[in-house]
Amino acid sequence: EAEQLHPLLRHHLVNTLGWKSLRPLQDQAIPPVISGSHALVLAPTAGGKTEAAIFPVISRMLAEEWDGTSILYICPLKALLNNLSERLSTYFEMVGYQSALWHGDVNASGRKRVIGGQPACLLTTPESIESMLVSSRPEMKGFLSNIRVIIVDEIHAFAGDDRGTHLLCLIERLAAEVPQKIQRIGLSATVGNPKELLQWLTCNRTSEQSALISVPATATQTEVKLDYVGTLENAALVISKLFRGEKRLVFCDSRRRVEELTQMLGQMGVDAYASHSSLSLENRRISEQAFAEGSDCVIIATSTLELGIDVGDLDRVIQIDAPGSVASFLQRLGRTGRRPNTSRNCLFLATSSEAVLQAAAIIDLWEQGFVEPI
Repeated sequence: EAEQLHPLLRHHLVNTLGWKSLRPLQDQAIPPVISGSHALVLAPTAGGKTEAAIFPVISRMLAEEWDGTSILYICPLKALLNNLSERLSTYFEMVGYQSALWHGDVNASGRKRVIGGQPACLLTTPESIESMLVSSRPEMKGFLSNIRVIIVDEIHAFAGDDRGTHLLCLIERLAAEVPQKIQRIGLSATVGNPKELLQWLTCNRTSEQSALISVPATATQTEVKLDYVGTLENAALVISKLFRGEKRLVFCDSRRRVEELTQMLGQMGVDAYASHSSLSLENRRISEQAFAEGSDCVIIATSTLELGIDVGDLDRVIQIDAPGSVASFLQRLGRTGRRPNTSRNCLFLATSSEAVLQAAAIIDLWEQGFVEPI
């Protein structure tokens, strides 16, 4: 299918990126996306979803010679956009175009540069799109009038609540204001009702072509264990003693517990960092950067690090108590096993009898192949 990509893009995939081939998911995405079909791309964490969407979209852009800002890449978290920015910039710059960030942390001068530069792709959030649509500034008039493709990353994080309804309203407003059809592409981890999620994204446009894009999960060795430790202090002791020399990501259910566990591990001589939404942006970046560059260390996080943010090659995922769903567990499990000859793994450390039951239920449902519908 890669032969359908624009020759300039194919040249750079081989000669700039050094890619000898595409993944099956990326191959499968090329025909429907190039044809302009709406699509939902499903794959586990690190499954190559971003490239599955962006390469055929870039191919369309080159073949049809799009002008101005023609692609919106929407994420639920600013941190995820920041993490993706360098990668997407590389893809666009190698074919002579630009991408840019636009969210709440981009200052006025940065936004002015974006407006003047008219990047082909804008990485943004729903809230920022709203601010653009309601802006009375003259320079914003017509800024989004060339939009042809909207890619929604981690779409399952939107679809389950009111923020998703807000996102759909914004997409519909854009669709009503521009003369061209807007292609909608969703990227998601495994969900229990993919057809309904695709219908949701397209607002039930049954007359327009749409495609579900996924490949069977490859059989990978997975190690999941559950242990009752009774208290957070005991969990800290286990983490400090086990897996020394490895890079460990620990998930907790609250910011308070993240802070407590980070402090406990620090007192035990462990190189530990915290990551949660109440930390300042600068402190969170410092933690994640230090963790990414280390090898014998622990980062303790709430769900902020569940959604694909790259913190380097992980050796181990540890879950304090249990997440609220199998889907969340799959996201966290998928942070491991990315390097060759490594396996996916998760160790549950339960601090109460109720947590043991919940973790056991999550593991049992996962083994049955169940994933919650959105």
